[in-house]
Amino acid sequence: MKLAEFPEDIRNYLIPEPSGSMLYRCLMCRDEFDIDHLLYTCPSCGGILMLSHQSAPALPARDGALWRRIFDFRRMLNVNPLKGIFRYYEFIAPIIPLEFIVYLGEAHTPMVMANDQLEGAVGRPFYFKNEGLNPSLSFKDRGMACALSFLNYLAKSKGIGDLLTICASTGDTSASAALYAAYLTDLLKSAVLLPEGKVTAQQLSQPLGSGATVLEMPGVFDDCMKVVETLSETYPVALLNSKNSWRILGQESYSFEIAQNFDYRVGDKVIVVPIGNAGNITAIISGFLKFLAANLIAELPTIVGVQSEHANPVYRYYLEDDTSQRQFAPVEVSPSVAQAAMIGNPVSMPRVIELVRDYNEAAERKKIFFLEVSEQEIMDAMIVANKNGNISCTQGGESMAGFIKAIGQGLVPEGEIGVLAATAHVLKFSSFQEMYLTDQFPPEYKVKPRREFRNIPIHVKPKGMGKILETGTPTRGKDREAFIHEIVAEIARIVDLKKR
Repeated sequence: MKLAEFPEDIRNYLIPEPSGSMLYRCLMCRDEFDIDHLLYTCPSCGGILMLSHQSAPALPARDGALWRRIFDFRRMLNVNPLKGIFRYYEFIAPIIPLEFIVYLGEAHTPMVMANDQLEGAVGRPFYFKNEGLNPSLSFKDRGMACALSFLNYLAKSKGIGDLLTICASTGDTSASAALYAAYLTDLLKSAVLLPEGKVTAQQLSQPLGSGATVLEMPGVFDDCMKVVETLSETYPVALLNSKNSWRILGQESYSFEIAQNFDYRVGDKVIVVPIGNAGNITAIISGFLKFLAANLIAELPTIVGVQSEHANPVYRYYLEDDTSQRQFAPVEVSPSVAQAAMIGNPVSMPRVIELVRDYNEAAERKKIFFLEVSEQEIMDAMIVANKNGNISCTQGGESMAGFIKAIGQGLVPEGEIGVLAATAHVLKFSSFQEMYLTDQFPPEYKVKPRREFRNIPIHVKPKGMGKILETGTPTRGKDREAFIHEIVAEIARIVDLKKR
């Protein structure tokens, strides 16, 4: 739709101009720093940072009704930089001029409602938000679109070239970072660091295909993270993990989309998300708080963070109800099917602690909960979801298992609706599905398939046809007719068909 075709009173709001200024703010000492330099931790005390926008005077004057009209009309606008996460430009990074925004087709992923059978099995209506339909097949593209747009802006405005981006990854971050860096090959080179043998073949192929330098090292993700943190503190490299505050901003779009998709009525929604490195749950909490402050939404939804019992430091922290007694302690992780969540020391934990407190205070009651699920529950849920028409990854299975547990614990009253994050595409984790369906899980995962879910290919080879099939050449004439007849009869027997 062309700009001239929009209502005149809204037209001037649809194409945004850069406004205000942005600062890094330390969560520990509260010092603030300019964004002209790449910062990941506080130069004063080493604390973790978040970004804040000092808005232009005109922006706070807009009421919730006007913001809703802007975003609802903007979704019809055919302007490339505003098609993705930057539909919500003013709430993400409004200092970046539109010409520097990198858009590769990310965001606005579909929400697929569970069918009646799956809803009945789980106990409440719910949707899967299919983040696997982002360009690199995971939710990481939201944050990467923002981080790389800022790098594009910073590098070109300051004449910086030949910049190296780097990240640690369990698979999805490396795929996303490599893809977006590859789009900016005039400015960037990309390197990714992976824990050797702990990334699926499908995930490993993605950064290799995007031309990144792929480095593998012994250990787990937490070890890789320590290495890239040290590199970013010692050398002039751009860190692309969620320690990068720009990543968090982009991922806030997840909350904005959910609000808009429900016509900004989210008080009766339950948002369920795996925790992993805690960047995504940080962004989701922050996003809803921003929309509440601007009166785009009147109530906050419930948020449920889920962890596997094989990697559960956040769940353990919140087991203690007395906030004065809580002590965060990293954990040693065990092998998990939810590989993206297999993190024992999430870097965004300080953000989570602050934002959970702010969220519950804004809601005037506890609306954020943390639950633990087993590896068995994760895989069972993933298989059940996929058998009912969804494309749920193992992390999506973790979300569904957490939603079931939340219902069982009375955290989801009648009438509330779930929105479950399937953070990546199921095909990235096809090896886990294959191990489940064929009962080949290594013992350390503690997963045994339910008998009714086992599923392996059936070789159709009717008796008496072996000689024809052994030739390896196409059948002809009467042999072909006999071959087709016997194959049809055998398939009918296998799937229990009756003749008309």
